[in-house]
Amino acid sequence: MKYWIGKWIVAVSIVHTIFAFVVFPEVILQIFLDGVFDSIGVDPLRGAVVWFLLFGFVLFGLGLAINIIEEMSNGYVPASIGFSLLFIILLGVVLMPVSGFWLALPPALIIIYKRSKRDGLSNTQQNY
Repeated sequence: MKYWIGKWIVAVSIVHTIFAFVVFPEVILQIFLDGVFDSIGVDPLRGAVVWFLLFGFVLFGLGLAINIIEEMSNGYVPASIGFSLLFIILLGVVLMPVSGFWLALPPALIIIYKRSKRDGLSNTQQNY
């Protein structure tokens, strides 16, 4: 698999979303039974579950976008995406060390490494 970072993030998002349905089925069911619209109220558990699900969907979109970027740029993703992802991961790990945030660490580090390696080669080639 030549380009894997976007696919990895998509896979993590799918596992993340399935995990929500496995761990919180009662909460999700109750949200639907209450008609979805304005069904969260001030219930912190419902709010947390909804944010958990929404983050999975956003992560899915990010993975799809990164996959397209990888294919269009010969595998190189902008370092800003890697650093942004790393920032979110580190914040998540600090706040919740026992979580799935660790699963997104390899792609973030590889994005940064590949980009710095490419930029370093470009600078070296320009000097000669």
